[in-house]
Amino acid sequence: MQGNRPGQQALETPRAAGLAGVVFALLIAAAIVLIRLGIPEGADAATAQELSDSSRRDAVRAALALVPFAGIFFLWFVGALRAHVGQVEDKFLATVLLGSGLVFTATMFGAAAAAASVLSLAHTSGASAGASTWDFGRQFAYTLMTGYAMRMAAVFVCSMSVIGHRMGVLPRPLSVVGFLTALTLLFVSSNVPWAELVFPAWSLVVSLHILVASGRNRRRAAAPA
Repeated sequence: MQGNRPGQQALETPRAAGLAGVVFALLIAAAIVLIRLGIPEGADAATAQELSDSSRRDAVRAALALVPFAGIFFLWFVGALRAHVGQVEDKFLATVLLGSGLVFTATMFGAAAAAASVLSLAHTSGASAGASTWDFGRQFAYTLMTGYAMRMAAVFVCSMSVIGHRMGVLPRPLSVVGFLTALTLLFVSSNVPWAELVFPAWSLVVSLHILVASGRNRRRAAAPA
């Protein structure tokens, strides 16, 4: 049994990465949609009064509740991927992958905290007293998410695509999709609403590919010689 552990770990690590990536993609996509619906990006301070409606307020609260769990599963996704490729890939790309993932998670948490502040102020302050604070909190939350978090996500996607292409973990079409996703996150997400959803979409596709490849490898390993 002891001699089988390395082979078992090589098979289980991609599967763990795939499962964590799927959960992260679903959670972060749901959080982005709920935040977009609950706090419109182009709204003025008068929209703060609309957050008194239970539907908008509940949407934002649900998004904020999902963000911490999305961050946890993303860190698991990054750790499992790095454990799988860290021993054979050069340290530069492995470090960029890890660093961009950590900065993305921290920035995403910061955007969630800013959105929570907007919700709290909109619920407790009057429109005249909280107008400037509302505008600042809303702009701050969206700047963190679209201007900084998504650009770190672009670095993560690009480094993972390079690693996947060099190692053969990702097929060539999926690597090309990764580079296009990185370009979208770098240059489009801060100007086009909803463009940030390409990141969870890419994460979902990559995670499903890892799960399928992991299952195929497990069947091959279990087959008699």
